[in-house]
Amino acid sequence: MTAAPLPLPLAGITVLDLSRVLAGPYCGLVLADMGADVIKVENPDGGDDSRSFSEPSFKGVSTYFLSINRNKRSVALDLKSPDGKAAFLKLVAGADVVLENFRTGVMERLGLGYDTLKAVRPGLVHCSISGYGRSGPNVEVPGYDPIAQAESGLMSMIGDPAGSPMRVGPSVVDLVTGLYAAQAIAAALRHVAVAGEGRMIEVALHDTALSMLANYAGSYLTTGRNPTRTGNANQVAQPADVYTAADGPFVLACVTEAQYRKLCTDVIDRPDLLADPRFARNPDRLKNVRELAAILGAIFIAKPRDHWIAKIRAAGVPSGAVATVAEALSNDLARERDLVREVVHTGIGPYAALRTPAVLHETAPVPARGAPQLGEHTRDILSGMGGLEDADIDRLVTSGVALQAPQGEPK
Repeated sequence: MTAAPLPLPLAGITVLDLSRVLAGPYCGLVLADMGADVIKVENPDGGDDSRSFSEPSFKGVSTYFLSINRNKRSVALDLKSPDGKAAFLKLVAGADVVLENFRTGVMERLGLGYDTLKAVRPGLVHCSISGYGRSGPNVEVPGYDPIAQAESGLMSMIGDPAGSPMRVGPSVVDLVTGLYAAQAIAAALRHVAVAGEGRMIEVALHDTALSMLANYAGSYLTTGRNPTRTGNANQVAQPADVYTAADGPFVLACVTEAQYRKLCTDVIDRPDLLADPRFARNPDRLKNVRELAAILGAIFIAKPRDHWIAKIRAAGVPSGAVATVAEALSNDLARERDLVREVVHTGIGPYAALRTPAVLHETAPVPARGAPQLGEHTRDILSGMGGLEDADIDRLVTSGVALQAPQGEPK
């Protein structure tokens, strides 16, 4: 007899998510895929800023918003209005987490700072995401992913050594900040379950970006030497770079001496490189990386990359093609790992979306709910969670303090 699937680990947890655009909403997406009921609390006048990112769009709806906000519900409330604030506090009384990414001080000016929320819900976890955190010289400065990449040193490590610094195309600092926030929230919820005490969490984009320097930061902090970019070449092990085959680029990474020996003997038939003093040991290869790259490049250009990747992998060396986004999302690996799933939007129907990476075995499936229309669940949430009567909700909607999306139409 097959055992019933386990519930998702955050089932029963309610998150009021006031955040917009990417870092906060991505945190909310991770929590939602772990089973939390994530409720987007949005301004009735347009909602999450990413709803207006209309290029590209899918059936008239922002693909940016669709991709980051699936599996959530939306309540549209004007928090600057006394009635909207009062309705929100009723929701806080039944919530476990409040997530926001306003500039530091905005929640306090709204009369919704942590002390106020904690008085309503003592076990509340309040997570604040900002550019620079709540201390230091930049508390009042707005923060954005490209600025964090620049100021943290990340951009100085990306790009061709002879060219200009480059930012990573995807907003990686936003995404990693969202992951750190989700991790901290889950840890805080564990403490709430054990001790009943809520707490304040802050996660800053600039802190995240610095943390992403990892070994580069460690190198500078211990040796005083400022790391510099090396393009696609690995800074600690060689050969590890992008190489061009007859039909396109691929990557290989020899991170051990054993892998390098296998590459020379089993893949490219150049055992002489093992005896060459320029390339015999990894420190020598790092000093002579350009010469080694030229030798390997002349070999790899002769045959297609599928040939080389198969041989390199057979030798136990990591390798893979440099794929386009379209190739990466449509290949067998993505398909067999079920990385792209169909979800359903109530206004535009089904669309394809990436799942979050963690796979929970023997667990109930993640709901296939698409991103919500603005205010799609306002009435249900204010009634069920907030305990408001229909007449009170009607008054909020009529006055513009709340918005209820027409069912079945994109908003």
